[in-house]
Amino acid sequence: MLYDTIIIGAGPAGCAAAIYATRKKIKTMLITESFGGQSSASSVVENWLGEKSISGFEFARKIEEHVRSQKDLEILVNKKVSLIEKACNNFIIKLESGEEFESKTVIVTAGGNHRKLNIPGEKEFNGKGVAYCSTCDAPMFKNKKVAVIGTGNAGLEAVIDLLNYASKIYMIDISSEIQGDKILEQKIFQSGKVEFFSEVKILEIYGDKFVQGIKYINKNPLTSSGQAQSNLEVQGVFVEIGSVPNIDFLNNLVGKDKFNYIKTNKNQITNQPGIFAAGDITDRIYKQNNIAAGDGAVAALSAFDYLKKL
Repeated sequence: MLYDTIIIGAGPAGCAAAIYATRKKIKTMLITESFGGQSSASSVVENWLGEKSISGFEFARKIEEHVRSQKDLEILVNKKVSLIEKACNNFIIKLESGEEFESKTVIVTAGGNHRKLNIPGEKEFNGKGVAYCSTCDAPMFKNKKVAVIGTGNAGLEAVIDLLNYASKIYMIDISSEIQGDKILEQKIFQSGKVEFFSEVKILEIYGDKFVQGIKYINKNPLTSSGQAQSNLEVQGVFVEIGSVPNIDFLNNLVGKDKFNYIKTNKNQITNQPGIFAAGDITDRIYKQNNIAAGDGAVAALSAFDYLKKL
């Protein structure tokens, strides 16, 4: 069976694309491992249009419910795409399960994964003090001490988001100096709330039901017995060391930037005719749910225009 479009991923971008594509009456399939994207793991989402406050679980449930209400939309859940291949003017989408589907167009909305510290406590306290989105979660840390791991622009912007809420912010980085833009750095240290820990390696995030602190090594100075281990009491840890786009299944089908994000124009069109992309997998600077949803709608409309010209 030949589809008009196959959408890969069901975060806000993929769900919006599915709704718009289906409403255009084009034959559409949505393939996803799960619904909701990265925000499904958030304890609270407070910047989703129309919802003053919603849990990540409820956020995912609601957008799934909306997508499933669309007539004639085919949905495959708990499925992972392993490869996309060009086949004449169409595309073959191969799944890890061995299934294959053919489509005239593909809308890639597979998102990205936050780069992890991969240390004890990070997974256990995810959503219980460990966070990856300051825009989403900063208000939860009002009058609390917080550590921000990473001092690139993402880390600096996280600190700025937290300035209006946290009582104390520790910026922590393995390097000896702050890596982000100087203008952001100046704004941060004018607040008097921020302290920078350089040349620090995080060993563990600890706590009981919620985060209570981090264990770390300050690489300088060294004690006679080796590197000195210290504890820092905080109630929140924001991990801001970058993200990794889920693009392995694309090989070299589309153009990517130096960070492996898919390059698109303002209409979410890639350099490969018939492939469109939206959401956190693209090179758009802002990684936000509302922006991803809007871009997903644009991608679906661009795919529809492309199909009309075939």
